[in-house]
Amino acid sequence: MHEVDMTRCLLLSMQEWRQRHAPSVPTVRTVHLQVGDFTCVEPEQLSITWGVATADSWLQGSRLAIEPVPLVGRCLACGGSYSPSAAAGYRSPCCNRPMEEIVSGRELRIRSVDYELRASETTAPNAPKPDPNPDPSPTPSQSAVPSAVPLRT
Repeated sequence: MHEVDMTRCLLLSMQEWRQRHAPSVPTVRTVHLQVGDFTCVEPEQLSITWGVATADSWLQGSRLAIEPVPLVGRCLACGGSYSPSAAAGYRSPCCNRPMEEIVSGRELRIRSVDYELRASETTAPNAPKPDPNPDPSPTPSQSAVPSAVPLRT
């Protein structure tokens, strides 16, 4: 069950992301992930381990939104792309060659994070006060994180 290890990697990445927002405190609602079909990660199990691992932490109440990424191979003989299957031994349908190149399907990355920033509880006494008349229809913040916070495996 490597979902536990993947959750640890996600938590480390999110901690690094949080430190970049200091001294503000981000409240995370959703972490959007891309998970390749060839990673053998079970999305439901990953969501469960995330919930357990984030309980009583700054990420408590956040959820994972998992976008599956299909396995796509490329045949080096003809250059064509195809959807490999275990039933066909992951072989190319055009010439029956073994899968030589994976185009997609091994991804496990944070695509974005839905969050709101709030001032740190330890704000300086002379710090500016928040606007008493904020925009009545604020839009949630979203931060792209894919290459900035790579998952550690």
